[in-house]
Amino acid sequence: MLQYYDNTTLTSAVIPTEWVELWKYTMQERLYDIKTAADEMLASGATTEEIRVRFLGKKGELTSLLRSMGQLSAEERPQMGKLVNELREYIESALEVAAQAGQIDAIAAQLRDEKIDVTAPGAAFARGTLHPITQVERRLCEIFCSMGFDVAEGVEVETDYYNFQAMNMPENHPARDTQDTFYVSSNILLRTHTSPVQARIMEQTQPPVRIVSPGRTYRSDVLDATHSPAFHQLEGLVVDKGITMGDLRGTLETFAREMFGESTKIRFRPHHFQFTEPSAEVDVSCFVCGGRGCRLCKGEGWIEILGAGMVHPNVLKMAGIDPTIYSGFAFGMGIDRIAMLSNAIDDMRLLFENDTRFLKQFG
Repeated sequence: MLQYYDNTTLTSAVIPTEWVELWKYTMQERLYDIKTAADEMLASGATTEEIRVRFLGKKGELTSLLRSMGQLSAEERPQMGKLVNELREYIESALEVAAQAGQIDAIAAQLRDEKIDVTAPGAAFARGTLHPITQVERRLCEIFCSMGFDVAEGVEVETDYYNFQAMNMPENHPARDTQDTFYVSSNILLRTHTSPVQARIMEQTQPPVRIVSPGRTYRSDVLDATHSPAFHQLEGLVVDKGITMGDLRGTLETFAREMFGESTKIRFRPHHFQFTEPSAEVDVSCFVCGGRGCRLCKGEGWIEILGAGMVHPNVLKMAGIDPTIYSGFAFGMGIDRIAMLSNAIDDMRLLFENDTRFLKQFG
């Protein structure tokens, strides 16, 4: 069987000599056509893989040409095979050159795309800031540390003893109710205040004791503009010989002036806390209107800011401190409330929603 360049075939027992000569001639034409087609594809921007498959692949044009060389005589095959191999080498060399040129072009394009214009203005990156609660907490600690206090921290999952009993709260106290407290078990709970830190410090440290304990606390409150089931407190404790209510007042006056301004005044109102006796709620003069009355202080001129009092003798006894020798005072304030007051925030939920549009105001 003799195959021509146009894929027509002729089967015969005897092939005329002139037909064989014609076949050799058309094969050379076919080689020329293949070279021309390869050059055109290279010039047109075809991929090297497309060219390789068409001409050099298992079903490629050169491969098909080689398979049909069996019709040639033994003397003629080497000459024609040489021509085919030369064309193969030519195409492979052209593909290699094209591949190298493609790599060079790709590198040049990458360099163009990645070129940095050093004269262009830099891109502005948003910077994180401390949360307003964190800012207030650090400021409070800074104020009290300047007065000689140490900062103490404790666990947020507490025992019933340190959260209630050590704070002089009997078993029937309303604060123990499951409606107010998150219980993990009958004896384990999420602390409702940071006072357990005070109890633990008094057990572990001989007087004098002078600490503040900031941290997150938990109570079963419905989330609204002024309440949250998770909030932050800072409590203070001083225990030493001869501590009086006057020491408490002087400490809190210093704190109020440092926190809210030099002209700030404080006042005590009688109150009851289970772990202090006597106890008082402490107000500060409105730092916006100076006590004249405004929207922030609801026209009263005063803002309730914390609770305080002299440490109850029972609390000292349970911590192993003799109340006939030592006395002390304690106070506690809401960090969230102070953050709201000092930044004119009217909804506590804003502090916990992590809206960067809101938080960036305090950077």
